Amino acid sequence: MAVTGALQAQSGMLVLARESRGMTQVDVAAAMTKMAPAGAAAVSQGYVSRAESGRLTVGEDRLELYAAALGYPPDLLCLDPQVSGVGVGLIHHRKRAVLSAPALRRIHAQLALVRLQMTGITQAASAASSPHRFPRVTLDDLTTAKDAARQVRRAWDLPPGPVADVIASIEDAGGWVVVRNLGSELLDAVSQWDDPQVPLMLVNDHAPGDRCRFSVAHELGHLVMHTGPGTPSEQEKQADAFAAEFLMPAADIRKAFSGGVDLARLAELKRIWRVSMSALLRRALTLNAITEWQYRTVMVEMSALGYRTAEPVEVAPERPQHVRALVNSLLSVRGLTVDQAAACARLLPEDFKRLYVAGDRSLSPEPLRR
Repeated sequence: MAVTGALQAQSGMLVLARESRGMTQVDVAAAMTKMAPAGAAAVSQGYVSRAESGRLTVGEDRLELYAAALGYPPDLLCLDPQVSGVGVGLIHHRKRAVLSAPALRRIHAQLALVRLQMTGITQAASAASSPHRFPRVTLDDLTTAKDAARQVRRAWDLPPGPVADVIASIEDAGGWVVVRNLGSELLDAVSQWDDPQVPLMLVNDHAPGDRCRFSVAHELGHLVMHTGPGTPSEQEKQADAFAAEFLMPAADIRKAFSGGVDLARLAELKRIWRVSMSALLRRALTLNAITEWQYRTVMVEMSALGYRTAEPVEVAPERPQHVRALVNSLLSVRGLTVDQAAACARLLPEDFKRLYVAGDRSLSPEPLRR
């Protein structure tokens, strides 16, 4: 892609692009040096640092070289993240352990760039932009996380019983859900919604189907209830309480456990509710649908059989359909080439094909990181 002298990289986008690739400044400098014409001076880490801090201008040939090193089109690097609406902002994530700071920055940067990609794809597909139906619920002494979950179910006209497809429900309400390899088994999902943007959720393709449903519902709780920073531990508990009520309404679960519980019954309920046996058991205990003794007895049996790490009854993972429909519209209805569609998403064609055309076949290409 030819680049005119008028194009200049934005320092904030240089940082986002680098972090989305999991690269250090040293990595970028080495990649630029390797790709530079023979005889050109080596690029230093100091150069990259000054570029990212805005202390020097990256334009003309250096912009193409910089973009090639990061694996993005040059015009992406010229966008101001804040003006383009892809600043990191307030992000929620359900993680099961402490994730390293670089790994978390990479995921946050991916989330920001996915929003930019989805915006470009949606605009190019001329998709009708109907308002989303995500309510905001303020928690107080009278309104709990469980109340918030009930409000969302009512707002979305969900019938009693199991939610048929959590991701489809979010998409039907106007949210964006994208599945990605997040590079770690320690984080299942990450989400972001700053008015007036579309609520966006990035889901780790490594999560098993039952855990994925709970994680997505957990993130939904964050989006609906938490509009600003708060006490992390308290917000996590609230999001868990939201997910439990959203996926396993109290009245239904009390009825489901009215006849007691054993492993066979628990496995049957997992098939119906499509959440883990452990989650069902904890929910029943929380609702006093089973006794502490029943809970401990079944948990001991599960541990003895190895179910604490690998439960029986596989739950098929849910997959978003909205993104696929938009891409099909671009390529089949509007007749864009892959190169043209990739340009709309500010991606190189090979990345666009891998992420948006190959679909599930392109996921999990890398080893998991901790």
